[in-house]
Amino acid sequence: MRTILGRVLIALGGFLLVAGLVALVWAPGVVKKTPVDVDSVTHLSGEGGRVDTATGQITVGPVVASSITKVDTDASDDDVAVFVSTSCLMKDEGDVPDCLDGDDDRLLSASTSLFATDRDTALSVDNGSYLPEGSPQPRGLQNKWPFDAEKKDYEYWDGTAGVSVTAAYDREQDILGLKTYVYRVVVEDAPIEVAEGVEGTYSSTKEIYVDPVTGAIIHQTDDQERYIGSGAEATQALELQLAFTEDQQQTNVDDAESNATSLALVTKWIPIIGLVGGLLALVAGILLVLREGRRTDHAVADDVYADKTTTDA
Repeated sequence: MRTILGRVLIALGGFLLVAGLVALVWAPGVVKKTPVDVDSVTHLSGEGGRVDTATGQITVGPVVASSITKVDTDASDDDVAVFVSTSCLMKDEGDVPDCLDGDDDRLLSASTSLFATDRDTALSVDNGSYLPEGSPQPRGLQNKWPFDAEKKDYEYWDGTAGVSVTAAYDREQDILGLKTYVYRVVVEDAPIEVAEGVEGTYSSTKEIYVDPVTGAIIHQTDDQERYIGSGAEATQALELQLAFTEDQQQTNVDDAESNATSLALVTKWIPIIGLVGGLLALVAGILLVLREGRRTDHAVADDVYADKTTTDA
């Protein structure tokens, strides 16, 4: 019986050791990747307004914004995630949906962008065959940070300015009990097309709060201005202060904590249980088999001695 139990423990120990090694070596490269089932809406609110072309004045009031982000699963593959992102900025008047039709005067601006990122590093990749020909070629991070984000500067793509800038690490800060790394992104007087055929400049200061474990953006603030023309003759066309809503922050914190728990299970606890438990089971099994073997040897020796004693008698 002990021999059978010992062999079972040896088999179990071998299985656990293999599972632990697989989870330690192979699993991180599989689970620490941008998923391809992303379909999310991010909500922001704040104050803003655009210029009234009749009066030349900006009336600032409550605004809401949404960013609708989806992965194009057909265009994505094992290495690259292709995103479709639609952003809408609207006056906070009445029952405002995630986005409005173009003929609704509450709509301040709307845009759609396509981009492709490396599923491991979260960095933009060459458009290649992933995006339609003629699409802008981004550089740097866009909608998330890599897993295990570091306290360092990252290259970041500002889609409004159409240039990559520095997301400078600034500090640690808790958001609803979750530790985040805060990165500061500053754009000053970048030349843009304020409206179709109208040249101007754009300035922005963003603070991006990132969960260092998953790389998810938990919170973000954005203070920006847009001007028609440049220099002393410039006329302000847009003033905007936006931030993730409190409900959005809570949702992001809950998702980050859930994902971090799943990551810890696969990359930490399964290797520990597999390696430690497997080693203990293996040692226990070997000891049981050896002990049963010694008992069998002693029993055989006793039988031989008894037979010899009987014969001599």
